[in-house]
Amino acid sequence: MSPEKNTQKAQKSLSIVVPAYNEKDVLPEFHRRLTEVVNELGMETEIIYINDGSLDNTLEVMGLLRESDPRVAILDLSRNFGKEIAMSAGLDVTSGDAVVIIDADLQDPPELIPDFIQYWDEGYDSVYAKRLARNGESFLKKGTAFLFYRVIDRLTGITIPKDSGDFRLLSRRAVDALKQIREQHRFMKGLFAWIGYPQKAVFYNRDPRFAGKTKWNYWKLWNFALEGITSFSIAPLKISTYMGLFTAFGALSYMCYVFITALIYGDPVRGYPSLMVVILFLGGVQLISLGMIGEYLGRMFNETKRRPLYLINEYLPSQKGGHDK
Repeated sequence: MSPEKNTQKAQKSLSIVVPAYNEKDVLPEFHRRLTEVVNELGMETEIIYINDGSLDNTLEVMGLLRESDPRVAILDLSRNFGKEIAMSAGLDVTSGDAVVIIDADLQDPPELIPDFIQYWDEGYDSVYAKRLARNGESFLKKGTAFLFYRVIDRLTGITIPKDSGDFRLLSRRAVDALKQIREQHRFMKGLFAWIGYPQKAVFYNRDPRFAGKTKWNYWKLWNFALEGITSFSIAPLKISTYMGLFTAFGALSYMCYVFITALIYGDPVRGYPSLMVVILFLGGVQLISLGMIGEYLGRMFNETKRRPLYLINEYLPSQKGGHDK
Protein backbone atom coordinates (compact mmCIF):
# COMPACT_ATOMS: atom_id res chain seq x y z
CA MET A 1 0.00 0.00 0.00
CA SER A 2 1.42 3.40 -0.97
CA PRO A 3 2.16 5.98 1.77
CA GLU A 4 -0.47 8.31 0.24
CA LYS A 5 -3.22 5.66 0.44
CA ASN A 6 -2.10 4.75 3.96
CA THR A 7 -2.43 8.38 5.02
CA GLN A 8 -5.90 8.66 3.46
CA LYS A 9 -7.07 5.54 5.29
CA ALA A 10 -5.53 6.71 8.57
CA GLN A 11 -7.70 9.81 8.38
CA LYS A 12 -10.80 7.60 8.54
CA SER A 13 -12.05 6.02 11.74
CA LEU A 14 -13.77 2.72 12.42
CA SER A 15 -16.10 1.63 15.22
CA ILE A 16 -16.72 -2.06 15.88
CA VAL A 17 -19.90 -2.97 17.78
CA VAL A 18 -19.88 -6.34 19.56
CA PRO A 19 -23.09 -7.30 21.44
CA ALA A 20 -22.51 -10.12 23.93
CA TYR A 21 -24.67 -12.17 26.28
CA ASN A 22 -22.97 -14.87 28.37
CA GLU A 23 -19.89 -15.04 26.13
CA LYS A 24 -17.07 -15.21 28.71
CA ASP A 25 -15.56 -18.34 27.17
CA VAL A 26 -15.23 -16.95 23.66
CA LEU A 27 -14.37 -13.27 24.22
CA PRO A 28 -10.58 -13.66 24.73
CA GLU A 29 -10.15 -15.62 21.48
CA PHE A 30 -12.55 -13.33 19.65
CA HIS A 31 -10.62 -10.24 20.75
CA ARG A 32 -7.31 -11.81 19.77
CA ARG A 33 -8.49 -12.51 16.24
CA LEU A 34 -10.23 -9.14 15.97
CA THR A 35 -7.17 -7.17 17.04
CA GLU A 36 -4.98 -9.04 14.57
CA VAL A 37 -7.27 -7.75 11.83
CA VAL A 38 -7.61 -4.24 13.26
CA ASN A 39 -3.84 -3.84 13.66
CA GLU A 40 -3.40 -4.31 9.92
CA LEU A 41 -6.07 -1.80 8.90
CA GLY A 42 -4.14 1.34 9.70
CA MET A 43 -7.29 3.11 10.91
CA GLU A 44 -8.22 4.85 14.12
CA THR A 45 -10.43 2.23 15.76
CA GLU A 46 -12.70 1.78 18.75
CA ILE A 47 -14.09 -1.61 19.80
CA ILE A 48 -17.36 -1.30 21.69
CA TYR A 49 -18.40 -4.34 23.69
CA ILE A 50 -22.05 -4.31 24.78
CA ASN A 51 -22.86 -6.40 27.83
CA ASP A 52 -26.52 -7.29 27.36
CA GLY A 53 -27.27 -8.25 30.96
CA SER A 54 -25.00 -11.30 31.00
CA LEU A 55 -25.41 -13.71 33.91
CA ASP A 56 -21.84 -15.05 33.81
CA ASN A 57 -18.48 -13.22 34.02
CA THR A 58 -18.75 -11.61 30.59
CA LEU A 59 -18.53 -8.09 32.03
CA GLU A 60 -15.38 -8.97 34.02
CA VAL A 61 -13.74 -10.38 30.90
CA MET A 62 -14.62 -7.20 29.01
CA GLY A 63 -12.98 -5.22 31.80
CA LEU A 64 -9.76 -7.21 31.43
CA LEU A 65 -9.78 -6.63 27.68
CA ARG A 66 -10.22 -2.90 28.24
CA GLU A 67 -7.26 -2.85 30.64
CA SER A 68 -5.02 -4.49 28.07
CA ASP A 69 -6.30 -2.65 24.98
CA PRO A 70 -7.01 1.12 25.15
CA ARG A 71 -9.23 0.90 22.06
CA VAL A 72 -11.87 -1.07 23.96
CA ALA A 73 -15.03 0.61 25.25
CA ILE A 74 -17.68 -1.11 27.38
CA LEU A 75 -21.39 -0.39 27.30
CA ASP A 76 -23.06 -2.21 30.20
CA LEU A 77 -26.86 -2.31 29.85
CA SER A 78 -29.02 -2.37 32.98
CA ARG A 79 -30.50 -5.77 32.04
CA ASN A 80 -30.93 -8.14 29.13
CA PHE A 81 -32.80 -6.21 26.43
CA GLY A 82 -32.13 -8.64 23.58
CA LYS A 83 -29.67 -8.56 20.73
CA GLU A 84 -31.65 -6.17 18.52
CA ILE A 85 -31.74 -3.52 21.25
CA ALA A 86 -28.10 -4.17 22.22
CA MET A 87 -27.00 -3.50 18.64
CA SER A 88 -29.03 -0.28 18.62
CA ALA A 89 -27.38 0.81 21.88
CA GLY A 90 -23.97 0.18 20.37
CA LEU A 91 -24.79 2.17 17.25
CA ASP A 92 -25.91 5.09 19.42
CA VAL A 93 -22.47 5.54 21.00
CA THR A 94 -20.30 5.00 17.92
CA SER A 95 -18.26 7.83 16.48
CA GLY A 96 -16.45 6.19 13.55
CA ASP A 97 -16.81 7.08 9.89
CA ALA A 98 -17.83 3.45 9.42
CA VAL A 99 -19.29 0.94 11.86
CA VAL A 100 -18.92 -2.84 11.81
CA ILE A 101 -21.43 -5.01 13.68
CA ILE A 102 -20.21 -8.49 14.57
CA ASP A 103 -21.24 -11.20 17.04
CA ALA A 104 -18.74 -12.43 19.61
CA ASP A 105 -19.29 -16.16 19.01
CA LEU A 106 -16.78 -16.32 16.09
CA GLN A 107 -19.33 -17.78 13.71
CA ASP A 108 -18.71 -14.62 11.69
CA PRO A 109 -14.98 -14.27 10.93
CA PRO A 110 -13.38 -10.89 11.79
CA GLU A 111 -10.99 -11.54 8.90
CA LEU A 112 -13.79 -10.44 6.55
CA ILE A 113 -13.64 -6.83 7.79
CA PRO A 114 -10.94 -5.68 5.30
CA ASP A 115 -13.22 -6.77 2.44
CA PHE A 116 -16.03 -4.71 3.97
CA ILE A 117 -13.79 -1.66 4.11
CA GLN A 118 -12.68 -2.14 0.52
CA TYR A 119 -16.28 -1.93 -0.74
CA TRP A 120 -17.01 0.94 1.64
CA ASP A 121 -14.12 2.84 0.04
CA GLU A 122 -15.81 2.18 -3.31
CA GLY A 123 -18.93 4.02 -2.13
CA TYR A 124 -21.20 1.36 -0.61
CA ASP A 125 -23.04 2.41 2.55
CA SER A 126 -23.91 -1.11 3.67
CA VAL A 127 -21.64 -4.09 3.11
CA TYR A 128 -23.15 -7.28 4.51
CA ALA A 129 -21.91 -10.85 4.83
CA LYS A 130 -23.95 -13.42 2.88
CA ARG A 131 -23.68 -17.05 3.99
CA LEU A 132 -22.82 -19.76 1.51
CA ALA A 133 -22.82 -22.46 4.20
CA ARG A 134 -23.93 -22.68 7.85
CA ASN A 135 -21.49 -25.10 9.45
CA GLY A 136 -22.29 -26.57 12.85
CA GLU A 137 -26.06 -26.01 12.60
CA SER A 138 -28.78 -28.65 12.47
CA PHE A 139 -30.68 -29.51 9.30
CA LEU A 140 -33.88 -28.20 10.89
CA LYS A 141 -32.35 -24.83 11.73
CA LYS A 142 -30.86 -24.48 8.26
CA GLY A 143 -34.20 -25.40 6.68
CA THR A 144 -36.27 -23.00 8.79
CA ALA A 145 -33.78 -20.18 8.18
CA PHE A 146 -33.91 -20.83 4.43
CA LEU A 147 -37.71 -20.79 4.52
CA PHE A 148 -37.90 -17.67 6.71
CA TYR A 149 -35.83 -15.49 4.39
CA ARG A 150 -37.93 -16.54 1.38
CA VAL A 151 -41.25 -16.00 3.15
CA ILE A 152 -40.37 -12.56 4.53
CA ASP A 153 -39.09 -11.52 1.12
CA ARG A 154 -42.51 -12.29 -0.34
CA LEU A 155 -44.51 -10.67 2.45
CA THR A 156 -42.64 -7.40 2.91
CA GLY A 157 -42.40 -4.46 0.56
CA ILE A 158 -38.62 -4.24 0.89
CA THR A 159 -35.85 -6.54 -0.29
CA ILE A 160 -34.16 -8.12 2.71
CA PRO A 161 -30.97 -9.93 1.59
CA LYS A 162 -31.39 -13.68 1.86
CA ASP A 163 -29.06 -15.77 4.05
CA SER A 164 -27.48 -12.74 5.68
CA GLY A 165 -27.27 -11.85 9.36
CA ASP A 166 -26.22 -8.79 11.32
CA PHE A 167 -22.52 -9.05 10.40
CA ARG A 168 -21.95 -5.99 8.23
CA LEU A 169 -20.35 -2.58 7.79
CA LEU A 170 -22.42 0.60 7.77
CA SER A 171 -21.33 4.05 6.68
CA ARG A 172 -21.83 7.00 8.99
CA ARG A 173 -24.87 8.26 7.08
CA ALA A 174 -26.43 4.79 7.27
CA VAL A 175 -25.84 4.70 11.04
CA ASP A 176 -27.29 8.19 11.46
CA ALA A 177 -30.38 7.08 9.52
CA LEU A 178 -30.83 4.03 11.76
CA LYS A 179 -30.47 6.16 14.89
CA GLN A 180 -33.56 8.11 13.85
CA ILE A 181 -35.67 4.94 14.05
CA ARG A 182 -36.72 4.44 17.69
CA GLU A 183 -39.45 1.81 17.42
CA GLN A 184 -39.59 -0.73 20.26
CA HIS A 185 -40.11 -3.83 18.15
CA ARG A 186 -36.93 -3.90 16.15
CA PHE A 187 -36.08 -6.31 13.37
CA MET A 188 -32.64 -5.00 12.49
CA LYS A 189 -32.19 -7.01 9.29
CA GLY A 190 -35.31 -5.31 7.99
CA LEU A 191 -34.19 -1.88 9.17
CA PHE A 192 -30.79 -2.31 7.49
CA ALA A 193 -32.63 -2.88 4.21
CA TRP A 194 -35.34 -0.27 4.82
CA ILE A 195 -32.96 2.69 4.97
CA GLY A 196 -31.84 1.96 1.44
CA TYR A 197 -28.49 3.37 0.21
CA PRO A 198 -26.08 1.34 -1.94
CA GLN A 199 -25.49 -2.16 -0.55
CA LYS A 200 -23.02 -4.90 -1.39
CA ALA A 201 -22.77 -8.56 -0.39
CA VAL A 202 -19.58 -10.36 0.62
CA PHE A 203 -19.87 -14.16 0.50
CA TYR A 204 -18.46 -16.46 3.17
CA ASN A 205 -18.90 -19.81 4.92
CA ARG A 206 -20.24 -19.48 8.45
CA ASP A 207 -18.24 -21.32 11.12
CA PRO A 208 -19.58 -23.22 14.14
CA ARG A 209 -19.56 -21.48 17.52
CA PHE A 210 -16.08 -21.32 19.04
CA ALA A 211 -17.39 -22.02 22.57
CA GLY A 212 -20.57 -21.95 24.61
CA LYS A 213 -24.13 -22.60 23.49
CA THR A 214 -26.41 -20.67 21.18
CA LYS A 215 -28.93 -18.39 22.89
CA TRP A 216 -31.48 -18.98 20.13
CA ASN A 217 -33.82 -21.92 20.75
CA TYR A 218 -36.66 -22.68 18.36
CA TRP A 219 -39.23 -20.81 20.46
CA LYS A 220 -37.12 -17.65 20.35
CA LEU A 221 -36.56 -18.11 16.63
CA TRP A 222 -40.32 -18.45 16.08
CA ASN A 223 -40.99 -15.22 18.00
CA PHE A 224 -38.16 -13.54 16.10
CA ALA A 225 -39.77 -14.56 12.81
CA LEU A 226 -43.11 -13.14 13.98
CA GLU A 227 -41.33 -9.92 14.95
CA GLY A 228 -39.81 -9.60 11.50
CA ILE A 229 -43.03 -10.29 9.62
CA THR A 230 -45.28 -8.05 11.73
CA SER A 231 -42.72 -5.23 11.76
CA PHE A 232 -42.58 -4.91 7.99
CA SER A 233 -45.81 -6.36 6.64
CA ILE A 234 -49.57 -6.41 7.18
CA ALA A 235 -49.82 -9.56 5.08
CA PRO A 236 -51.09 -11.67 8.05
CA LEU A 237 -54.05 -9.32 8.40
CA LYS A 238 -54.77 -9.65 4.69
CA ILE A 239 -54.54 -13.43 5.00
CA SER A 240 -57.07 -13.25 7.83
CA THR A 241 -59.41 -11.27 5.58
CA TYR A 242 -59.06 -13.77 2.75
CA MET A 243 -59.65 -16.67 5.13
CA GLY A 244 -62.85 -15.00 6.33
CA LEU A 245 -64.05 -14.43 2.77
CA PHE A 246 -63.21 -17.98 1.78
CA THR A 247 -64.99 -19.39 4.84
CA ALA A 248 -68.06 -17.22 4.24
CA PHE A 249 -68.18 -18.31 0.60
CA GLY A 250 -67.88 -21.96 1.63
CA ALA A 251 -70.64 -21.56 4.22
CA LEU A 252 -72.92 -19.89 1.65
CA SER A 253 -72.25 -22.64 -0.88
CA TYR A 254 -72.97 -25.33 1.71
CA MET A 255 -76.19 -23.54 2.71
CA CYS A 256 -77.37 -23.59 -0.89
CA TYR A 257 -76.50 -27.28 -1.13
CA VAL A 258 -78.47 -28.09 2.04
CA PHE A 259 -81.45 -26.03 0.87
CA ILE A 260 -81.62 -27.65 -2.57
CA THR A 261 -81.10 -31.14 -1.11
CA ALA A 262 -83.94 -30.57 1.38
CA LEU A 263 -86.28 -29.46 -1.40
CA ILE A 264 -85.53 -32.49 -3.57
CA TYR A 265 -84.94 -35.31 -1.08
CA GLY A 266 -86.45 -34.02 2.14
CA ASP A 267 -84.53 -33.18 5.31
CA PRO A 268 -83.52 -36.24 7.29
CA VAL A 269 -81.66 -35.59 10.55
CA ARG A 270 -77.92 -35.34 10.00
CA GLY A 271 -75.21 -36.62 12.31
CA TYR A 272 -73.81 -34.69 15.23
CA PRO A 273 -70.07 -35.08 14.22
CA SER A 274 -70.46 -33.14 10.95
CA LEU A 275 -72.09 -30.27 12.83
CA MET A 276 -69.23 -30.15 15.36
CA VAL A 277 -66.63 -30.15 12.59
CA VAL A 278 -68.21 -27.09 10.99
CA ILE A 279 -68.50 -25.26 14.33
CA LEU A 280 -64.91 -26.03 15.34
CA PHE A 281 -63.58 -25.03 11.92
CA LEU A 282 -65.34 -21.67 12.01
CA GLY A 283 -64.24 -21.12 15.61
CA GLY A 284 -60.63 -21.89 14.67
CA VAL A 285 -60.70 -19.41 11.79
CA GLN A 286 -62.07 -16.74 14.10
CA LEU A 287 -59.44 -17.37 16.78
CA ILE A 288 -56.62 -17.29 14.23
CA SER A 289 -57.92 -13.98 12.90
CA LEU A 290 -58.22 -12.54 16.41
CA GLY A 291 -54.70 -13.73 17.19
CA MET A 292 -53.30 -11.93 14.15
CA ILE A 293 -55.12 -8.75 15.12
CA GLY A 294 -53.85 -9.16 18.69
CA GLU A 295 -50.22 -9.40 17.53
CA TYR A 296 -50.48 -6.03 15.81
CA LEU A 297 -52.53 -4.46 18.57
CA GLY A 298 -50.00 -5.54 21.21
CA ARG A 299 -47.18 -3.96 19.23
CA MET A 300 -49.16 -0.74 18.88
CA PHE A 301 -49.72 -0.77 22.64
CA ASN A 302 -45.99 -1.11 23.33
CA GLU A 303 -45.10 1.65 20.88
CA THR A 304 -47.57 4.13 22.40
CA LYS A 305 -45.84 3.84 25.81
CA ARG A 306 -42.77 5.52 24.32
CA ARG A 307 -40.40 3.94 26.81
CA PRO A 308 -36.66 4.30 26.12
CA LEU A 309 -35.20 1.45 24.09
CA TYR A 310 -32.69 0.61 26.82
CA LEU A 311 -31.11 1.84 30.03
CA ILE A 312 -27.38 2.01 30.63
CA ASN A 313 -25.80 0.79 33.84
CA GLU A 314 -22.34 2.12 32.93
CA TYR A 315 -20.46 3.30 29.88
CA LEU A 316 -16.67 3.15 29.82
CA PRO A 317 -15.30 4.85 26.69
CA SER A 318 -12.11 3.77 24.98
CA GLN A 319 -8.98 5.28 26.45
CA LYS A 320 -7.51 6.38 23.15
CA GLY A 321 -7.93 6.04 19.39
CA GLY A 322 -5.38 4.87 16.90
CA HIS A 323 -3.88 1.46 16.28
CA ASP A 324 -1.00 -0.57 17.61
CA LYS A 325 1.47 -2.13 15.29
